[in-house]
Amino acid sequence: MKYLKTIISIPVFLFLINCSVIKNESSPHEYEVKRDTLTLFDQSRNRKIPVAFYIPKTKKNIPNQQVIIFNHGYGFNKGGDYFVYSYLTEKLASKGYFTVSIQHEQTTDPLLPVDGNLQIVRRPFWQNGSDNILFVLNELKKSKPDLDYKHLTLIGHSNGGDMVALFGNQHPNLVYKIITMDNRRMFLPRTAIPKIYTLRSNDYPADEGVLPTEAEQKKFNITIQPTPINHSHMDNKGSDEEKKILNGLILQYLDEH
Repeated sequence: MKYLKTIISIPVFLFLINCSVIKNESSPHEYEVKRDTLTLFDQSRNRKIPVAFYIPKTKKNIPNQQVIIFNHGYGFNKGGDYFVYSYLTEKLASKGYFTVSIQHEQTTDPLLPVDGNLQIVRRPFWQNGSDNILFVLNELKKSKPDLDYKHLTLIGHSNGGDMVALFGNQHPNLVYKIITMDNRRMFLPRTAIPKIYTLRSNDYPADEGVLPTEAEQKKFNITIQPTPINHSHMDNKGSDEEKKILNGLILQYLDEH
């Protein structure tokens, strides 16, 4: 695998770019995927935001290319968690989506609270994630104005799913589809747009009020999809079969809705 590393200095950003090409041998109908990494800097919050771009490798631009922003589960501030769902982010890019994965935690951040009312004490952490998503989205619109932002999809696992749910409640006009992978604390938006799809694990329940009632599911066409997969197996730790199931369910929803 070949790597190209450059540094770009722009007033609004701190860029540290690392580029690699990921070969795709699973299907001749899928694109090869290129991964670029960089670190953005939000001056208003004095915060670095590492991101990874998973990009279909093509000679020509993909018309009306849709954007997916992925948000990882809690990683105890160790860093590098925006890479540990590559089975999914690479698959999405191979299907033509411009896929972005955000590293939300920094090593200097306080740890996620485990005591008290988690819907209250974790809210600032989800707000930080929602602000990260908004910042990355706004900078993408500046640097990649030709992408299709009208059909933006946000995906998040666990704590990242709670961030995505909060973003959808705060900025419903900016996102078209929300896919959560077993978020458990932040209540999902009760909306028809953004469209809501949530994959549930086989071992952890959501807190009361997080998931819509049957009446709300019908009213807003929200889909709750059970899976045979443990909560902690929804990242790269999952088996090949578990990854295949999750990829298939998410791609099917994206294609059909």
